[in-house]
Amino acid sequence: MNCHRINELLELLNPAWQKSSELNLLQFIVQLAQEAGYQGELQDLSDDVLIYHLKMRDADKSQPIPGLQKDYVADFKTEILRARGMLDE
Repeated sequence: MNCHRINELLELLNPAWQKSSELNLLQFIVQLAQEAGYQGELQDLSDDVLIYHLKMRDADKSQPIPGLQKDYVADFKTEILRARGMLDE
C-alpha cells in the first residue's frame, strides 16, 4: 500500500473510530467489514473495502455512487438509440 492510500485510510478511520471509541482498532475494523457485507477472512480484507465503506458510511443511501454519476443516464432507451445513431444529438 502506498503512502497516499495509507494517509487516506487514516484520515477516514480517525473520525469514524472516535465515534466508537469503546472499541479497540481490530474490533472496529471487524465492525466496518460486517457493515460493508464482507464475508471473507479478515486478513484478506482489502484497504479498498475499508476506504470505500468509510467514504460511503454516512452518505445518503439514495444518492448515486461517486464516480458513477458521470455515467448516469435518466432515459436508457433513448441513450441506446442515440448511441446507435438512430436519434440525432
